[in-house]
Amino acid sequence: MEWDWMDDHEYVDLGATTEEGREISMKSRSLIASKIGNRGPEDRIRQRCVIATGDTGIADLLRFQERPVEAGLIALEREAPIFVDIRMVEAGIIKKGHDSPVMTFIGSGDALASKRGITRTSAGVLARDAELPGSIVVIGNAPSALMTLCELVEDGMEMPALVIGVPVGFVNASESKERLRRLGLPSITTVGTRGGTPIAVAAMNEIVTIHYERSREG
Repeated sequence: MEWDWMDDHEYVDLGATTEEGREISMKSRSLIASKIGNRGPEDRIRQRCVIATGDTGIADLLRFQERPVEAGLIALEREAPIFVDIRMVEAGIIKKGHDSPVMTFIGSGDALASKRGITRTSAGVLARDAELPGSIVVIGNAPSALMTLCELVEDGMEMPALVIGVPVGFVNASESKERLRRLGLPSITTVGTRGGTPIAVAAMNEIVTIHYERSREG
């Protein structure tokens, strides 16, 4: 028998603040759950990413390594910082239901970017390197930032608690995600060129929601 979180828990959509919003959220969840499965927390993330993109094919592209949901929940319990690649991702991440600060890489190392001729997001990763161990990193748009993060870990930096690495595009997007999967750290990725802000935000927000539900259950 398939496990059904909707039978065991009162699902809370932290972004739905009206009765109509909650009804739409639950209807979407029930519909997508019937299509792609409902076996546990990873399926919850698949569901949310499908809803965010309107594309059921996204569910088959998601990859989960080293128990990323549990790693993310532990990090949120510790109020670990959440670092994101760009401001659009920062704006999309729910700020309630947890006490972790959300900060962007872009803008953190602009002088370094100009000096080295590298992307602003890559420079932001380098500028924040001392803060990354034990953090949550969410990258939806910048393959260069994910490549830089992977390089730091390969060079011996203590690993982040969780990396949601789903950069979109045709230059190093697929390669950066493959590189991340080889590191053996808790991660959520997509296969190939597809990804982007909606998937990155959806995955992070579902982990936040699970964290909030568990905190309410005591």
